[in-house]
Amino acid sequence: MRDGLQAYCRECSAEYYRQRQEARGKKVRVKVAVPPGHKRCPGCSEVKPHLEWELSKSSSDGWASYCRECRAERNRIGYFKRKYGLSPDEVDALMAEQRGVCCVCLAAPAEHVDHCHKTGRVRGVLCFSCNAALGQFKDRPDAIRRAAAYVEGNAWKPTLVAPGVYQLPS
Repeated sequence: MRDGLQAYCRECSAEYYRQRQEARGKKVRVKVAVPPGHKRCPGCSEVKPHLEWELSKSSSDGWASYCRECRAERNRIGYFKRKYGLSPDEVDALMAEQRGVCCVCLAAPAEHVDHCHKTGRVRGVLCFSCNAALGQFKDRPDAIRRAAAYVEGNAWKPTLVAPGVYQLPS
């Protein structure tokens, strides 16, 4: 209007906007009163104190968009999707298929997705120690077999056959 005021009050304008959006098939979030020092998380729809939020220089209020818990879960989902192409349900299915136990040591809980570094194919879910051990052996079966023989007491002592050529024990 000429006087700088709107024709309708704020509440009526908000209601009109909500009706138009719903007519277009979109959902409008109901405004929730948030006390000072708190913020509403769009992930869990809870109002939480600022202590449960990460700082963010890029946001207008200085706090992250999602609370710490929701942000961690979103990051976990994104990581598995980016790195392995797995959804959370597929990761849970892998763990359930192994009954939550590492398939190498059969003792520790399986929490880490193991994959072939050459092909990227997911092999299964391992405990931290077994997954790290396979990584240290660079997924080389021959090195893993020699390590197993060494642990079982069969010392790995190659025999020099020719200069630079060693014969491995059978």
